[in-house]
Amino acid sequence: MIHAFAARFSQVLLVPATLLAVGMSAITVRAQSQLYNPITLPANNEITDNLSDKDIPTGQGGFARDYVVTLTAGDNLAIDVTSEGFDTIVTLLAKNGTTVVENDDGPDGSTNSLLFTRIKEAGTYIIRVRAFGETAGGEFKLKVTRLRPI
Repeated sequence: MIHAFAARFSQVLLVPATLLAVGMSAITVRAQSQLYNPITLPANNEITDNLSDKDIPTGQGGFARDYVVTLTAGDNLAIDVTSEGFDTIVTLLAKNGTTVVENDDGPDGSTNSLLFTRIKEAGTYIIRVRAFGETAGGEFKLKVTRLRPI
């Protein structure tokens, strides 16, 4: 009798625990998707935006904003970030999160960022705009240009 009761009792406990685990997974996925949503770069590959303390903490005292872009193998890119409000840094990240290329200050001696790169593998990339150091941010302009041979 005790054995039959224990068998029934364990079945009752397993079902709610399984449902709870499934329910928690759905909540976790929903929460994660709300935490990180990189912005899709507009079709013209240009955006004026604002970096603030509501963006992604970098762990270095500053904040970052991410943009999704789909690139093709062989694309030659110029990625330009300008701001009057803060010292910009631009980073191109591969799908696995590794840094492909990064630039702090442009060749003109300003604190704006300009980088050139050739894409080796087609796919989805992240362009990360952040402030140098602990500065909070401000308005900036991001422009991605696909360079073509003449």
